[in-house]
Amino acid sequence: MKTIFLKTLALALLAFGVAQAQKPLVKKDIQEQKIQSLIKKMTIQEKVGLLHANSKFYVSGVERLGIPEWALSDGPHGVRAEINRHDWAYAGWTNDSSTCFPPGTALAASWNPELAYERGLVLGDEARFRKKDVLLGPGVNIIRTPLCGRNFEYMSEDPVLISAMAVPYIKALQSKDVAASVKHWLANNQEDHRTSVDVTMSERALREIYLPGFKASIVEGGSLTVMAAYNKFRGDWCSENEYLNRDVLRKEFGFDGVLMTDWDAAHSTVKAALAGLDLEMGTDKKDYNEWYFANPLIKAVEEGKVPMAVVDEKVANVLRVMMKTKVLGDVKSRVKGVMNTPEHQQAAYNSAAEAAVLLQNNNGLLPLDFKKLKSVAVIGDNATRKHCGGGLSSEIKALYEVTPIEAIQSKFGNNVTINFARGYEKQSSFMEGSNAGQSNTDRVDWELIDEAVEAAKKSDVAIIFGGLNHDFDTESFDRQHMRLPYGQETLIREVAKANPKTVVVIIAGSPLELGGIVYRVPAVLWAWFGGMEAGNAVADILSGNVNPSGKMPFTLPVSLEQSPAHALGNFPGRDEKVNYEEDIMIGYRWFDTKKIAPQFPFGYGLSYTDFELGALSSDQSTYEKDDVVSVTFTVKNTGSRYGAEVAQLYVSDPVCTVLRPAKELKAFEKVFLQPGDSKTVELSVKVADLAFYDEAIKDWNVEAGDFILQLGNSSGNISQELRITVR
Repeated sequence: MKTIFLKTLALALLAFGVAQAQKPLVKKDIQEQKIQSLIKKMTIQEKVGLLHANSKFYVSGVERLGIPEWALSDGPHGVRAEINRHDWAYAGWTNDSSTCFPPGTALAASWNPELAYERGLVLGDEARFRKKDVLLGPGVNIIRTPLCGRNFEYMSEDPVLISAMAVPYIKALQSKDVAASVKHWLANNQEDHRTSVDVTMSERALREIYLPGFKASIVEGGSLTVMAAYNKFRGDWCSENEYLNRDVLRKEFGFDGVLMTDWDAAHSTVKAALAGLDLEMGTDKKDYNEWYFANPLIKAVEEGKVPMAVVDEKVANVLRVMMKTKVLGDVKSRVKGVMNTPEHQQAAYNSAAEAAVLLQNNNGLLPLDFKKLKSVAVIGDNATRKHCGGGLSSEIKALYEVTPIEAIQSKFGNNVTINFARGYEKQSSFMEGSNAGQSNTDRVDWELIDEAVEAAKKSDVAIIFGGLNHDFDTESFDRQHMRLPYGQETLIREVAKANPKTVVVIIAGSPLELGGIVYRVPAVLWAWFGGMEAGNAVADILSGNVNPSGKMPFTLPVSLEQSPAHALGNFPGRDEKVNYEEDIMIGYRWFDTKKIAPQFPFGYGLSYTDFELGALSSDQSTYEKDDVVSVTFTVKNTGSRYGAEVAQLYVSDPVCTVLRPAKELKAFEKVFLQPGDSKTVELSVKVADLAFYDEAIKDWNVEAGDFILQLGNSSGNISQELRITVR
């Protein structure tokens, strides 16, 4: 009886397992049947209506079949204000102010995937409240050059860090029934000539550096839409590149969502249709029926140049995304969304506070004890400037934006005299598509500097808020140089002479030359564009109410010429062609391998407390190629304040048949600890992830031999090493 019972139980469990495994398939099959049923009922005109915009941010539906209009919105770090349907002017709504988060580089600087998830939830809620179906973000392009105008929107020079932040962002956003649109597919690493430049890179660079963030966003994050970039890739526009869109995106990544153009990035009908493009957005023709995927697509089908099956495939992709986000189907259970809640504002604050990177703190000048200070000089245009409304497609109409001077006055003004001086003025101008407004912006205004010096002399401490604004960090053009504009170095020099207790706070989203600063002032804090809670976050960090825990998501070179693309003369290209000659040696990979000392390394950031990383150990010493390497170590807060450390695990392959970087980030964890507390951390790395892309065999290759695991708190500060063997 016992044997019969066990057999019966085993069969029952097996049947249950099969049934459970089949449930998603059945649901998917039903969904696909509904899609095909709708497609069969559509005319060619109705089908094509789903494949191109009918205004700036909307796509036509099919009213008789219950398919609603599709609403898209910019929104990598906040839902953009409402645009007029047929031009770029704002519609003038009074209820479209939203929560503004710090942009992409600041998100990555937190090194905290939980914040990325929290951001995704907020963006999803606010997009749904605004009745948006697709939110255009996140941007996951590699920061290849310090000058790219869109660096502030992107995240990092490292694909592992990008992937770790993008995946939870996308999952959270789409849990609110809003489709993400990961962008810009692919190699949009410069804005100069972005609509015409042809990018060439090795297959190895593509696979190891430029694809992983997109792959993770799609395969792990499940991004429902992808936005094709403006540029060409190996001779073909990204929107009609068969290798990228059919071979990689569809076949390799298994993507069955919507591939859309960036706005006005379509160039053909037949080639784009056959290459896998689904949706045309923003084409610069007033008659929407004349867009490439409108009447010309109908004509191409009638002439036999594009099979009807290809059109049906595209329509199915659109309907599939609509169903997954409940635009179609279970519409009653679709998330309604909320806007501008206290929880949303707290999330924006958290993001800004954890992003700030303490680059220098000589003699422990920071944090400032405002209870003991009698006066503070607050200097700089960025002390009063608001930044949420800049950057073009990422600009946000924030519900409010707290500036640093407002926060300092509000928090400490009753007890401390605040001596404000502008110090420098914005000399640049903005014109979309041209960085000419950055020219001649190095003029030193001695009248303003003299006022700042006087304010510094009569104050216990001076705080200079410098850096950039969105005349420099913006979509549509790149920066002309990496220097601080507006005579800021001269300002900092003179103020530091007048008051040795000078703190410099950098507001910027891209690398800057800091060599003229770090030897003149004791403390430097990089605070990014901090979103709507920027001022509160930076004031709390300066005062010690918050312990800085951010780490640089990119390398800060001493000079522009240190960066690989510029060292090799491969930016912005020549004759509208650019070859990524530096190959896989991007960012810290280049600096560490070439033994070039940057100003501050990738992953670097100080704290008001101290941490100790304990001995690194692995679960085995020898691994097979299908194994997972598990390492453990302790992190201890040996200081006197609560804080967080980011433990970073790098790997190197000292003996290899191809050139490999000195180290590559493979895993990390942010650990929060009270003084004296410690935590045991376990990080895992698949042996398969130790591979390089072998162009000879056109596949990933883990060569047998030794690998060195390196543990540290930046790429430039490795405290533990451990050798393992792969058989």
